Amino acid sequence: MNIYGMGVLFNRGRGIASYEAALRQGWQKPSEVEAPYGPGGTYPVYQVDLEQIPDRTILKKMRRSDKLSKMAVLAAHDAVDDCGIPDIRQKNVGIIVATGHGAHPTTFEFLDGILDFGEAAASPTVFSNSVHNAAASYIASVLDIHGPTLTVTQFLFSFQAALQLAKVWLEEERCDYVLVGSADLYGEVMGYIGNSMLTTADDGKIRPFHFKPSSHVPGEGSVFFLAGNGPSQSVYCSVADVSVGGDQGDGAPADLIILDADGMLPDETAYLASVSGDIPAASYTPLFGSMMTGSAFTCAAGALMLKNQVLYPNPVVDNPHDVRLLKEKTDAPARAIHCIRYNAHAERAVINLRGAP
Repeated sequence: MNIYGMGVLFNRGRGIASYEAALRQGWQKPSEVEAPYGPGGTYPVYQVDLEQIPDRTILKKMRRSDKLSKMAVLAAHDAVDDCGIPDIRQKNVGIIVATGHGAHPTTFEFLDGILDFGEAAASPTVFSNSVHNAAASYIASVLDIHGPTLTVTQFLFSFQAALQLAKVWLEEERCDYVLVGSADLYGEVMGYIGNSMLTTADDGKIRPFHFKPSSHVPGEGSVFFLAGNGPSQSVYCSVADVSVGGDQGDGAPADLIILDADGMLPDETAYLASVSGDIPAASYTPLFGSMMTGSAFTCAAGALMLKNQVLYPNPVVDNPHDVRLLKEKTDAPARAIHCIRYNAHAERAVINLRGAP
């Protein structure tokens, strides 16, 4: 499965150029928000500011949607525009959206409406936006895409499951291309839960290679890929394999290992089993924050590096376990990159990316 186009929206901007700039520039301190439901004060969040996006024309078609759907549509729109495939909107394009918690602030808003005004007076607009599949529906409607549509919610491995499903759709010729990606959102309730159950990095800096105790900083954003099984010219890379759990994948060697370690687990020492003294390791989670579908951002970083044949250094190099880290920008040829994430049961998911031939 080849990646023909990408769209990225995160706290530091919209588009591939913004993401490449972040990979070059390294870590920047995130914004501060008021701590919800607590003793007061502030804490760091990698938050998307839709008002600061230069071109918001596409959002005029979805004025009544919520933030999650808007982020997803912007990233999906950019992935379609980036692919360079003629008449792509006239082709049979499937849509798969991966999310961890969906539009949970909208869900809580709807529940608050029931508590405040009763079931008969709750807002139907808020209810429709709270449904997990709302983002996928907005993408299909706003971009005028006709094909199968599905939303995948599986917490830490939802993006991996979405990629697996995309490969199946393409292999079974259910559609010509698949627009597959992720969207996750920060909200006060989840922020409170995260601060209560996880260790928040007070300075806003995730330290991926500490492993235990781990540190997290909430993030939000969206990443989409336009994927297909056609010619491999002018592609970012190919998704050679996606393995989850006991499946170890195709076993192909890698030139770089990217870890998703982002503090979403209190103990992330399982990642030590995936690093090697022979292969450099990196983690770019300090650029976009902790989120259930952060693997999509990791995958986007790997795809960019394989296309441009540039390996970007770690934004945070704290390294108490002496992992072999990528500390400098490298122009050496890169053929394969493994993106690795663990869940709370120490199950491993690997996205095996390969450069175009």
